[in-house]
Amino acid sequence: LEHDEDVGAVIVGFDRNINYYKIQYAQLCINENPGCEFVATNCDAVTHLTDAQEWAGNGSMVGAIKGCTGREPTVVGKPSPLMIDYLADKLKLDKSRICMVGDRLDTDVLFGTDNGLKTVLVLSGVTSEEKLLSDENAITPDFYANTINDFFQEEEEEANGAVATEQEEAVVEQQ
Repeated sequence: LEHDEDVGAVIVGFDRNINYYKIQYAQLCINENPGCEFVATNCDAVTHLTDAQEWAGNGSMVGAIKGCTGREPTVVGKPSPLMIDYLADKLKLDKSRICMVGDRLDTDVLFGTDNGLKTVLVLSGVTSEEKLLSDENAITPDFYANTINDFFQEEEEEANGAVATEQEEAVVEQQ
């Protein structure tokens, strides 16, 4: 198989059409092109393409390339510090004042804890409360909630209460 000797980086992202040709092409570029970088967007073991089941995630694709090249990738997505370090520096943010909210223990919460952020796990996605509270789980968020909507519930109740109070006042004024 011929390959482009000018390829300087192989970037592995989620690909529903992964096949042997792509794996072999990546292997040739990484192993035969001097200085060719191996970059992964993430190493998620599974992903959720539908609500019905878990699907093999980008980690399976990264694993195939790692297996045939013997190289570890530079991971640029969660939980890698690349993204947060860049943002904190560019925006002059104190990382201890940032809160990472997500639905995955192994990426979102790990990203936060590994990088000095507060963390909130929402149970409306990948991670169930059963998994979070299981003895096997070693990743603990600072807080967790059923959904992101739980953050706004009190504001909505206060707003609805204020509307009801205004309506009650209007009724009283009309009498």
